[in-house]
Amino acid sequence: MVITYWSDYACPYCYIGETYLKKAIKEIQEKDGITADIQIEMKAFELDSEASKQYTGPTVERFAKKYRLSVQEAAERIETISQMGREAGLEFHYAKTRYTNTFDAHRLTKLAQSKPDRTLADRISERLYRAYFSESLELADREVLIRIAKEEGMDESEAREMLISDAYADDVRLDEKEAYRCCVQAVPFFVLGGKYSVPGVMPVSGMKDALRKVLQEEVQTMTAQGMCCGPDGCHMEDCK
Repeated sequence: MVITYWSDYACPYCYIGETYLKKAIKEIQEKDGITADIQIEMKAFELDSEASKQYTGPTVERFAKKYRLSVQEAAERIETISQMGREAGLEFHYAKTRYTNTFDAHRLTKLAQSKPDRTLADRISERLYRAYFSESLELADREVLIRIAKEEGMDESEAREMLISDAYADDVRLDEKEAYRCCVQAVPFFVLGGKYSVPGVMPVSGMKDALRKVLQEEVQTMTAQGMCCGPDGCHMEDCK
């Protein structure tokens, strides 16, 4: 079964949602004895394609301006999201993130997806999330991306050459056009086996139930709502 999901590396709920998904897969395989081959395929979705390639200021200030909050209110909301990340077992420092354009990070993911090693793209995506939310690195910094590629076993020269070219730009745009056609307006957005669409973050227990149903071919189409981020911001509910 293939699980497709649209995501952006600057989306906190995407990192949390992907983590819950992987935990759900692991648990049904270990506890239910399910041996089905489950593959995860990430598709690109930029929350802000016009985001600067240079760091422009603290996340708290950007968050406060975007949502018209006081700095204190913004800090509290960001900490609530960070606590969710920590509860998911992640080292999560949302307030310390250095927000920049994520287009090149998505292109690096596409390069990884082109390789025969089926685990490479998953390792790269996990590493990019961690770089942003745990290590406060700038994902528009190509040297950061090249270092991550090398750490995960990719050819450093190939990654560098790709990043200075326009390679995989069309692939990223194609993902985003597909999201538009499928009415995906916020992320994360999961499609399980082409049958079960899950907009937003679903708890591990709920994701396990969804996976079981799809694997048993009991459900053709279902939807759920959860936490997500879209171009207009992040929401705790009403993700469609």
